[in-house]
Amino acid sequence: MTARPGPSAWPPLLIAIALEVSATLSLRAAEGFTHPLWLIVVVLGYTGSLWLLSVVLDRGMAVGVAYGIWSAIGVVLTAVLGTALFGEVLGPVQIIGVGVIVIGVLLVELGSHERKTEVAS
Repeated sequence: MTARPGPSAWPPLLIAIALEVSATLSLRAAEGFTHPLWLIVVVLGYTGSLWLLSVVLDRGMAVGVAYGIWSAIGVVLTAVLGTALFGEVLGPVQIIGVGVIVIGVLLVELGSHERKTEVAS
């Protein structure tokens, strides 16, 4: 009889990223305290995101990998959506920076699989 694998860490990680991005964009939409209802989204979004990040860690994803993916994808999505929603402009250097972040996340994720293979051997 083989042991069943535990629940995947990816669904809560992806939802945590979505909540974090929503909270950050809502922080911008609140414009300080001039639109205070957005602050409800900020508090709920960050709280839910951090709770789900703890679920991801509980499901066995390494903290460096989970946090790296969570924060990097959050930065990329926030930058892209900030341009679409708020008209913020990304300059060439910033676009290169976003590309470097994406490459970094891919390397961290690939490195985590390489490490698991080494440990299993």
